[in-house]
Amino acid sequence: MEESLKTKKSQLLRNNEYYLLQKKYDKLYKLAKENYKFNNLMKDISEEKNILLAYRNIKKNKGSVTVGTDNIDIDYYKDWSKEKFVMHFQNKLKNYNPKSVRRIEIPKPNGKMRPLGIPCMEDRIIQQCIKQVLEPICEAKFHKHSYGFRPNRSTKHAIARGMWLMNNSKCHYVVDIDIKGFFDNVNHSKLKKQIWSLGIQDKNLIAVIGKILKSEIEGIGIPNKGTPQGGIISPLLSNIVLNELDWWLSSQWETFNSKHEYYDAGTKYRVLRKGNLKEFYFVRYADDFKIFCKDYVTAKKIYMATKEWLRERLGLEVNNEKSKITNLRKNRTEFLGIELYVIPSKNKYVCHSNISKKSKKRIVENLKKQIKVIQHYPTRKEVGKLNSMILGIHNYYNCATKASYDFGDINFLVLKTLKNRLKHVVSDKGIRTNSYQKLYGQYQGKLRTIKGITIYPIYGCKYKRLYSFKQETNNYTKEGRLLVHKQLLGYNHLIEYLLNTSQENTSIEYNDNRISLIIGQQGRCAITGNLLDINNMECHHKKPKLLGGTDEYKNLVWICSEVHKLVHCTKQETIEKYLNQLQLDNKGIKKLNSLRKQVGNPII
Repeated sequence: MEESLKTKKSQLLRNNEYYLLQKKYDKLYKLAKENYKFNNLMKDISEEKNILLAYRNIKKNKGSVTVGTDNIDIDYYKDWSKEKFVMHFQNKLKNYNPKSVRRIEIPKPNGKMRPLGIPCMEDRIIQQCIKQVLEPICEAKFHKHSYGFRPNRSTKHAIARGMWLMNNSKCHYVVDIDIKGFFDNVNHSKLKKQIWSLGIQDKNLIAVIGKILKSEIEGIGIPNKGTPQGGIISPLLSNIVLNELDWWLSSQWETFNSKHEYYDAGTKYRVLRKGNLKEFYFVRYADDFKIFCKDYVTAKKIYMATKEWLRERLGLEVNNEKSKITNLRKNRTEFLGIELYVIPSKNKYVCHSNISKKSKKRIVENLKKQIKVIQHYPTRKEVGKLNSMILGIHNYYNCATKASYDFGDINFLVLKTLKNRLKHVVSDKGIRTNSYQKLYGQYQGKLRTIKGITIYPIYGCKYKRLYSFKQETNNYTKEGRLLVHKQLLGYNHLIEYLLNTSQENTSIEYNDNRISLIIGQQGRCAITGNLLDINNMECHHKKPKLLGGTDEYKNLVWICSEVHKLVHCTKQETIEKYLNQLQLDNKGIKKLNSLRKQVGNPII
């Protein structure tokens, strides 16, 4: 799960580069750092490449198959031409009126239901267009210790920061402040003023955002406050709301604006500690944030001050039952599914952590639920899903120092259900596949196999040390991107050519997939392996459209012109001519014959 998340974030960054928008986003970030006032962002949002990039990002998202109130998903647009698609959304943005939002409810860990608002696909694409342009500006303004819903940052970075403060800064008192229904109580007028204060001063854009906030919710009506959870732009807007809180907290100590200049932060803090300022630090992930203090008096003062500030400045109320001050030497604090506390070790206190009780209960319930599914449908697909669940929880909770003990308890609770419900299909003759050996080869416990798939050991999780987020990592600086992924090399000119040229009467899906494909093939012919040239490259449909082929990614392949002729030609002299030119090896001939068979030609 952790690796797939990294891949996904890296892919979003690559998408920016595919559509040659990275330089533009970099410029927006740089200007925002210089406190530039942006008053014509709708031009960038409505740009053709930004709209096409939005389509690509939405299409790659799992939610692309989820429909809104109009019952339309991303496939609705796949046969549109690029020109029609771009023109449609440019016209929509000129006079934007969102459709109603579909309301669904999903269960929360505490047993209650969380309402989600699912915009229609058309509105999601427009929100994605806006998000792509606003994100670099906001990233330049956001605080470095806000970790939720931001590029390259994750829950583990927030947990790592909390652990670091407990170990290195000896902050053993934690203030927990729970905002009552944060997403449902955001003040729209205040939010628009906060957007303006970030330098986003395009009145047309702010009017569009206002319409998004006021989108009618199916069965509820038009909201007068709140940001709907489920919208693409909602996480960014929620971060804008709480960004003001971040900088206020930070200004009280961490970024205190002193009249004096200091050599470094360490020197500055040593001097400040001699004064009346109270030392504390915060960590925030969305609306879940903690304030770390060194003593109870400081914790009490900042607790009261923060409650008052939230009420006066943001109009948000605090849940007094869930908000509290915790002495980590005596009790535990829960943060993003992990319980944190300190224990004495060699004349100092060291941070330790467990999977929270709520999380353990939820893990056990979910695993048992999947075992019941396998009991009634003992298929390879369902057993594979169980393994995916086990691997996912291991990858997330291995940041707990006591993870191995916790998963031992979870294994004990789940194993009884597994034995009783799956005794008729489970085999003790386990098969150690390559993936099993790679992930769990060091564990020598009893193997259990269903339908040829060996179940991953639930107890098979060891603590994996967390590392703090590298603040230099940044999608919008050249140096920061090098920490995320390597730049595209060797075939940028092909991408640029494809972006600037499109075949007539072709779909937006075809135009997007051919760009993905040129990247996937690293700019090389799929048969010869040679680098493609602008004047010698053909995007071939493996199964011709006349025979029912589609513009799907898997049905396309980039090949050079000579290979394309070999795929379709039937005259022996023509075949021999191009075979002599290309000098294909056995592997190349085999690939060529595969393409020939799919178009209905005999093999060579």
